[in-house]
Amino acid sequence: MRGDVLIIGDHHKKAAQQSVRIMLDDILESDGKYVITVAGESGAGKSEIAASIANKLESEGIKTFIFQQDDYFVYPPKTNAEVRKQDIHHVGLGEVKLGLMDEEISAILSGVEEIEKPLVIFGEDRISSEVIDFSPYKVLIAEGTYTTVLKHANCRIFIDRNLDDTRAARSERAREEQDEFLEKILMIEHNIISKHKEKADIIITKEYDAVRKEDYGS
Repeated sequence: MRGDVLIIGDHHKKAAQQSVRIMLDDILESDGKYVITVAGESGAGKSEIAASIANKLESEGIKTFIFQQDDYFVYPPKTNAEVRKQDIHHVGLGEVKLGLMDEEISAILSGVEEIEKPLVIFGEDRISSEVIDFSPYKVLIAEGTYTTVLKHANCRIFIDRNLDDTRAARSERAREEQDEFLEKILMIEHNIISKHKEKADIIITKEYDAVRKEDYGS
């Protein structure tokens, strides 16, 4: 999404470094491209951790591309917010073209080198497109609230932070008005996303430590 601002802290970098340490051997041993999903609630740090993972992989000589779920919403951000106000039942997986993201990733995995994908222009509240040559990239990261449900992933990362944990981060980001209506939206998202943790391979804890799912105690 063009116009998004990331505030990357040392905690995001720590989580990314630990995640890469867990995945690196699998990435290096994989024959084709390697797909990672990074999911969690609003304000959990998905974009920041995804960007930090990409930076760490690039430092290892592994070219990485990030798919942002925000580019795949049916409506651009401000319009989507208005649609939510008209009908709060709009909130959920149906807001996002997850099928399109899956199709594009599948095509890349099958050998298609060039894809025209959606691109949200945040400041203009519109959805454009961009053509990307994926031939140089070894790793694809799909980051976003619901990306755990994507079919084509080698490793799924879930950030285990809830509404209370993310309140300060959401306020600092200031992308949306922090009001009662937003809390209702976040609760709907929470009820959906909380079920996705069990599908994860790596959990990012509240302390921003990355652990394998089988080693996670809660």
